[in-house]
Amino acid sequence: MNAPVNLNTLEVGFDVPAQPGMDAADIQTPALVLDLGALERNIKKMGDYAAAHGMRHRVHGKMHKSVDVAQLQVELGGACGVCCQKVSEAEVFARGGIKDVLVSNQVRDPAKIDRLARMPKLGARTICCVDDIDNVADLSAAAQKHGTTVECLVEIDCGAGRCGVTTTDSVVDIASAIDAAPGLKFAGIQAYQGAMQHMDSYEDRKAKIDIAIAMVCDAVDGLKAKGLECDIVGGGGTGSYYFESNSGVYNELQCGSYAFMDADYGRILDKDGNRIDRGEWENAFFILTQVMSHAKADKAIVDAGLKAQSVDSGLPVIFGRTDVEYVKCSDEHGVVADPDAVLKVGDKLHLVPGHCDPTANVHDWYVGVRDGKVETLWPISARGKAF
Repeated sequence: MNAPVNLNTLEVGFDVPAQPGMDAADIQTPALVLDLGALERNIKKMGDYAAAHGMRHRVHGKMHKSVDVAQLQVELGGACGVCCQKVSEAEVFARGGIKDVLVSNQVRDPAKIDRLARMPKLGARTICCVDDIDNVADLSAAAQKHGTTVECLVEIDCGAGRCGVTTTDSVVDIASAIDAAPGLKFAGIQAYQGAMQHMDSYEDRKAKIDIAIAMVCDAVDGLKAKGLECDIVGGGGTGSYYFESNSGVYNELQCGSYAFMDADYGRILDKDGNRIDRGEWENAFFILTQVMSHAKADKAIVDAGLKAQSVDSGLPVIFGRTDVEYVKCSDEHGVVADPDAVLKVGDKLHLVPGHCDPTANVHDWYVGVRDGKVETLWPISARGKAF
């Protein structure tokens, strides 16, 4: 287990952006701020939805990289565990007390396989994805070496075009090899359609996921014919969870961004044509930034530039304002169009990042705020765990 951080030894403005008990107005910028009320409502809403539809929810830890947020999702949202993308990331959650951890990715490097095989000794159910029968022997050897059991999901490429097999025969062949391998357990199917999550149109997303569901149904039937049952049929993201949960074949969701929401996800439309950040989910995740210069009459310069966020999915949106717009950024500066000169030096703005996952990965701390006060400070526990 990692040693807990003693916040009392950390200095605001050097080690941390804030301390519990401070006024939110005094948070040092740029900083990642969580609206705890909105976060808790999002987590509970998804948890209630999953329970009502008889689904498990395995939250995506790669989104927030925080043991504290994951624990909140378990406690408040009934999450069964987390999925991660890298072994080191998964190990952070296992060391932090999360008891059910899926590496929703392939593990091929020998050193990484060895670490994966040791994870059950941390007290966590340990699962990974497989899309190549040659991977099975290496996983089995490592599990036997450490006297552990590694569970495996066969990954189906159901439209994302990345990892995964595309035929039922391939699924059955790999699953059969896993089932026969000492130290391994066949646990089911991984079928996450990531390519359609951010498509604006609800109907376009549905058309893509219908193809995925058909592939998964065929695979499950093929496995059953060979006497292989799936404990997990996993997939589903913030842009599609309602499709998988009503499919009759998926039993585990893997949503991540719903808890925080970002500008890119917020633009997609629900079945009624409404943006999902205007009713379905609340914005709970912000970059707090401050005006540092207003030497030009029509623009304000803020202290959140490229090093405070990821702009792969577009520039951030200024929360709750239509009179000013974040229009450009360089390494350390953000340019805010201010045509009516309504901003002044020292003013603070809440930015909704374009993409929450990589934005979280460039910060060390979440500042949890409620009712104008800093309530908590959470380390971004798995930041930098990319191997």
